Amino acid sequence: MPGMTTPKGDTVTFRIDPGLKAELANVAAQYHQSLGELLRSLARDRVAAEHRRAFEAEARRQSLEAAAAARDPHSDEFAVMRELESDLEAFRDEWT
Repeated sequence: MPGMTTPKGDTVTFRIDPGLKAELANVAAQYHQSLGELLRSLARDRVAAEHRRAFEAEARRQSLEAAAAARDPHSDEFAVMRELESDLEAFRDEWT
């Protein structure tokens, strides 16, 4: 809407080694960014990587849980896997 401005973000203050700051400033300049823009980008990338890591860990956990259930002859997953194997057996000749 006209006349509305986006709120500024919070300020984070921390100490950094002067040599590292100079190197970061050089990297930022190579990409035509300010040091602040580079640091915000690095922070966003780190948060996205953490979200991705958490998602992958949960997907792996669920996959292992489903695989374990599929090995249990008393589970629904076991019955479904046997049914799928039976259905796929009918197509084996077409695949070879």
